Amino acid sequence: MSVLRTLQTIVLGLSLLAPAALAKSEVEIEASSATNPAPLEAFGAFTRVEVDKIAMDAPWAGQKANEAARDNLQANLDERLGPWVEQFNAASAPTADPRVLRIEPYVAGIRYISGGKRVFAGAFAGKSRVLLKLRIVDAATGAVIAEPEFYQHAAGMAGAYSFGGADKAMLARVATLAADYLRANQAAAVGGPTGAQ
Repeated sequence: MSVLRTLQTIVLGLSLLAPAALAKSEVEIEASSATNPAPLEAFGAFTRVEVDKIAMDAPWAGQKANEAARDNLQANLDERLGPWVEQFNAASAPTADPRVLRIEPYVAGIRYISGGKRVFAGAFAGKSRVLLKLRIVDAATGAVIAEPEFYQHAAGMAGAYSFGGADKAMLARVATLAADYLRANQAAAVGGPTGAQ
């Protein structure tokens, strides 16, 4: 067997093993159920809403693609929540002791495939996934009113065909799920979908 033939065999073998090795090294990112439970009370019981910026800790923080995804997710969340927060706060009469609902969003898991990686590796880069959680607390007491989670993913093939567009759309969808949950639980505590299927 020639040296060229041996090298071809080695390269073929590595290309078949690489996807399996990548799949085993990934951390599972998924929602714990299909439905978020209802909050302890309706959000309308509060007189004011404050929303923190999205937090993201290790092992996801510090990775360039994940940091860019968090910034994109923040922009999507601001766009979807901004009008609701303004409307909520404007509807309440000013009081000396307002009851404040604080929303603390954080990335509980993410694997984001950047557009550059999609162009280079296509579907072989795998699927993107994101798990966003909202810690919703009574600002005065620190009591947790709800901690819903929202999950979305973008398949590797869809990401490849769209040159990363499907990965970006995933972030918009998860922000929409979060905003819909907050709106749905304003008048009554009803819960809502996580986005898991």
